[in-house]
Amino acid sequence: MQEAGSKIQAAKHWPAVAILAIFLVVGTLYAVYTPVWQAPDEPAHYNYIRSLAEGDGFPVLEPGDYDQAYLSRLTSERFPPELSIDSIEYEDHQPPLYYLLITPIFWLSGGNVVALRVFSLLLGGIGVAMLMAMLREFWPERPGLAWLGGGIVAFIPQFVAMMAAINNDALTLALLWLWLWLALRYLRGATSPWVLGIVLGLLLLTKSTGYGAVVLAVLAIALRARRTGQSLRWSAREGLTILGPALVLGAFWWVRNVVVYGWPDVMGLIRHDAIVTGQPRTLDWIVRDGLFPFLSGALRTTFRSFWGQFGWMGVVLDARIYLGLAIFSGLIIWGAAWRLATGLRVGLEARQRDGLLLLGASALITAALFVGYNLTFVQHQGRYLFTALPLVGLAAAAGLEQLLNRKLAVVTALCMLLALIVVGVVGLLAGDLPFWSMALFGAAMVALPVAAFVPQRWHGLLSAGLLLALTALDVWCLFGFIVPILAR
Repeated sequence: MQEAGSKIQAAKHWPAVAILAIFLVVGTLYAVYTPVWQAPDEPAHYNYIRSLAEGDGFPVLEPGDYDQAYLSRLTSERFPPELSIDSIEYEDHQPPLYYLLITPIFWLSGGNVVALRVFSLLLGGIGVAMLMAMLREFWPERPGLAWLGGGIVAFIPQFVAMMAAINNDALTLALLWLWLWLALRYLRGATSPWVLGIVLGLLLLTKSTGYGAVVLAVLAIALRARRTGQSLRWSAREGLTILGPALVLGAFWWVRNVVVYGWPDVMGLIRHDAIVTGQPRTLDWIVRDGLFPFLSGALRTTFRSFWGQFGWMGVVLDARIYLGLAIFSGLIIWGAAWRLATGLRVGLEARQRDGLLLLGASALITAALFVGYNLTFVQHQGRYLFTALPLVGLAAAAGLEQLLNRKLAVVTALCMLLALIVVGVVGLLAGDLPFWSMALFGAAMVALPVAAFVPQRWHGLLSAGLLLALTALDVWCLFGFIVPILAR
């Protein structure tokens, strides 16, 4: 009986296993076929690993590690073999955990780029698994929504490309999403605060973009205290239990940085900002282009690079693909807004309310860091928003399900019909009928109510079809754009 129960339990998880397997297969294709060094900052991360593997110890960020002119030449000439990448070392300030973990792979493979990429991909797979587990905390009785939200995130083309590259983002997301899953369980008393503290400490040793979890830890304690009616003394004790081990682990790296770079440069970021001279500055671009053209370009580039703008931002997809993705994104936001409004009106469960606050705060921290960084440097790269993907997955699953409400689907289709008519009339008056825009809007307008009137027992097939379509997009991006454009 126990064996039969285990088989039934395992069978219930086969969609999650299938999503992970397909993610790893597609990611392996990216790891193998993406031309060498044609992922953002990959040579700099590789040189950090090589420094450890060759026994030179933790590298130190020094003048000359960032040469904008030479880097521009390498990227424009597609990293010809006669030009060395040895001097590209501007990631030397990064915390060490990812590089320590991947160093044995460097030894075993002789520094093979594909092997190192596959290691990062496996970490990305752990992140996807953690994200689906996180979404299960919102809908424990409806795993299909967790699989849908996790699958949409897993098959974002830019996400696949970054997880299949040599960089510390994969470990950062795996640890951050593990921590968020544990934090959601902590809110209902299913995770020890010590475990949260240790995972948080590992995150502090991985990348500064994960440091927002310190603020989230304080929020999680406050939410748990409010839910259970605990005292301020209890909250202080929990804070010490979680933050104490984390700060002790992080302090090993921070003390080293103070010794190397001087006080108060505990993260090496002051040295980094001084080294990266020549990097495009936001103020210079605003003066050159004007504020509104700059903001318009920033939003366009951020959206495109969130979904897919590859290489060193040089591989742009067909405009029709971005338009289709914009329609898809708009529908998700529209459906999620209705779902949230409905939930606020009828009331959310405590686990959903607190979980939404936690993931929402995480997304706000991500957005604040993104905007803050872009106030100084021009870095309109959507991949910097990936730490907020749990909220994206949650919104995607909830929003798409809401759009299957028949009344909302019909209303949405009518709104799209109105937009379609306006676009057509404006195009006719301008003498340039936007055929593809109208065709994509029209296809979405028809598909939405059709899907809504499909019997509910077939909704799983609709989800599977959507994820397969995203998988096909991943393959198309790789072999239709990345390889033809970047291959020498």
